Amino acid sequence: MTAHERREQLLTVGRTLFAEKGFEGTSVEEIAARAHVSKPVVYEHFGGKEGIYAVIVDREVQSLLGALTGALAKRGHPKQLVQRAALALLGYIETSPNGFRILVRDSPVAQATGTFSSLIGDVAAQVEHLLAAQFAKRNLDPAVAPIYSQMLVGMVALTGQHWAEVREPSKQVVAAHLVNLAWNGLSALERRPVLARDEEHP
Repeated sequence: MTAHERREQLLTVGRTLFAEKGFEGTSVEEIAARAHVSKPVVYEHFGGKEGIYAVIVDREVQSLLGALTGALAKRGHPKQLVQRAALALLGYIETSPNGFRILVRDSPVAQATGTFSSLIGDVAAQVEHLLAAQFAKRNLDPAVAPIYSQMLVGMVALTGQHWAEVREPSKQVVAAHLVNLAWNGLSALERRPVLARDEEHP
């Protein structure tokens, strides 16, 4: 096996173990044993499990962020963008279940970036600009676009986490319901929403 092939093998093994057991539950010994190599080989290539984990997370982040960014970069009606983003996330979960499990687990304390929450924050920042433009067109206050982008992206992300476990209904049906809630709710936004008076708790 070449050095590159060995490195990729260790990454594949590590990806499976991190998805199964999480970062804390996985040891260098397990990675080495499953790859049929000695521990020094793992250290030689990555310096330890933190190194393997960092590369795996970075690859998964780039893969998912690329899919979501690609979906949002295409032209089209805002409703189509919501649909594309939902399908992009669900499609990633479908094709990379281990990668998604790794991203949504707690990351090591030292890991400042590359977490699912930071990735979702990056996507929300892109959505914010799209929403601000739509708000301006509809005579709504674009200054509130950041909070709406967090709501919208958070809704899609949490739904994706739920769907990753149950896998039903189909991703097309789930995406349709996401769009139904997001778009039909957004299409009737009030300019200055207020909470209704609670009769039991005035």
